[in-house]
Amino acid sequence: MHIDVNGKSIETDEEGYLCASADWQPAVAEAMAAGDGFELTANHWEVIHFLRQYYDDYEIAPAVRILTKAIGKKLGSDKGTSRYLFSLYPQGPAKQACKYAGLPKPTGCV
Repeated sequence: MHIDVNGKSIETDEEGYLCASADWQPAVAEAMAAGDGFELTANHWEVIHFLRQYYDDYEIAPAVRILTKAIGKKLGSDKGTSRYLFSLYPQGPAKQACKYAGLPKPTGCV
């Protein structure tokens, strides 16, 4: 499978995750979101950038419980809730946000 971004074909797995994380760029996230029928807002980007930094620091994509706690510590308790994260990423905050961030599927996500 693949997605087309700025005239370039980028390979994805069967679930839409990038096969090569080096292919990630903001336009990739925007294309993925458009494919899901919505546009990324500043709040979406805040989570995406947080996840990319988390992955750089720990070399793992966090599961939703860990993501929720870590977001709460870094961005504030109002954003560190499942309700808030699911409002941004209805397909699952860890799963969908990690995909848009160009990260592997988090451990424990179905």
